[in-house]
Amino acid sequence: MPYRTTGNGVVSILLVTSRESKRWVVPKGNRGSSEVPHIAAALEAEEEAGVRGAMCPIPLGQYRYRKRRKTGASLMFDVDVYPLAVSEEMPDWKEAGERTRRWFNLSEAADMVEEPDLANLIRSFNAAEFSKATKRKTIISVVAQKSRVGPMFAWFQRLLPTTGDFFELFESHSRSVVAGADALGRLFREGGAREEHIREINEREHDADNIIRETLQTVRRTFLTPFDRGAITSLINAMDDAIDEMQSAANAVDLYDITDFEPEMADMVGIAIDSARVMAEAIPLLRDISNNGGRLHELTERLVRMESHADEVHRAGLKSAYRRHSAEPGGAMAFTVKREIYKHLERIVDSFEDIANEIDGLVIDHA
Repeated sequence: MPYRTTGNGVVSILLVTSRESKRWVVPKGNRGSSEVPHIAAALEAEEEAGVRGAMCPIPLGQYRYRKRRKTGASLMFDVDVYPLAVSEEMPDWKEAGERTRRWFNLSEAADMVEEPDLANLIRSFNAAEFSKATKRKTIISVVAQKSRVGPMFAWFQRLLPTTGDFFELFESHSRSVVAGADALGRLFREGGAREEHIREINEREHDADNIIRETLQTVRRTFLTPFDRGAITSLINAMDDAIDEMQSAANAVDLYDITDFEPEMADMVGIAIDSARVMAEAIPLLRDISNNGGRLHELTERLVRMESHADEVHRAGLKSAYRRHSAEPGGAMAFTVKREIYKHLERIVDSFEDIANEIDGLVIDHA
């Protein structure tokens, strides 16, 4: 499922037309027995839709559809759907003459596809009812998507000083984390413009530092807070850990002048990007925990599952790197460098699990 997030936080889905019926579908295809599923999905997206980006190796879910074969048989197929954070749209691609591609918002994309299960997956990508509930005016320019204040929290906010909107600060920080993760994806995928991607990650980290500084100052001078002061600082610190480790990973790439990345590194970056997306959906829902507790639990469960999968990818990557470099001249240094990169990537995903745990704690206390 190719997607992109605009500067104002709106998520769009790219659909393509099928070759025969010209109905709107997500890029898909049959994988060979030797192909890793998410890599095969990325190749299909490039061939059918002409897009590239960071692919998360953990599927969003599965849907079933019926396809008519050339033999005349009409058979059911199960499709695993993987999120692809698009960073490049090719002007020409393999099936450009056979398909049309178009970006849709989530509700439009769900309405355009014929398969009910796929439509539900698209809606659940950032549920429409929550998106509608998070639209309001912003007072911090880096925040893209805001949440309607519930009755209880409206009372709290009237007691806060004008600079004491913790929800604004949380959401602003989450936008910095998402932007940093997107830049990290470009750094670990593209061959050129490394300096620009590294610079953007550092700039996003500086933005996040300013926000956490404002948050900590606001905690000190605010008499009545929507959550326990310790919970506020723990959540914002966990979010800050994520982008700090992104900066550390980028700086390590720059320091060691790494241009060739392991497949497992790309997989871990893909998990980090999708974790940032899930976190960015969860944070605005904190404005009304009582009504959003169920959805928050679903999102934090996905973050925890992704962290567990990332641990497996991390171990496989280290083992592969050790086997490859152990017998080489100077291999010990090469392995040490790779291990350093893996360490930061693992810590990024670990930070998102910490964020999930902090959110779960708030849900338990307030839902």
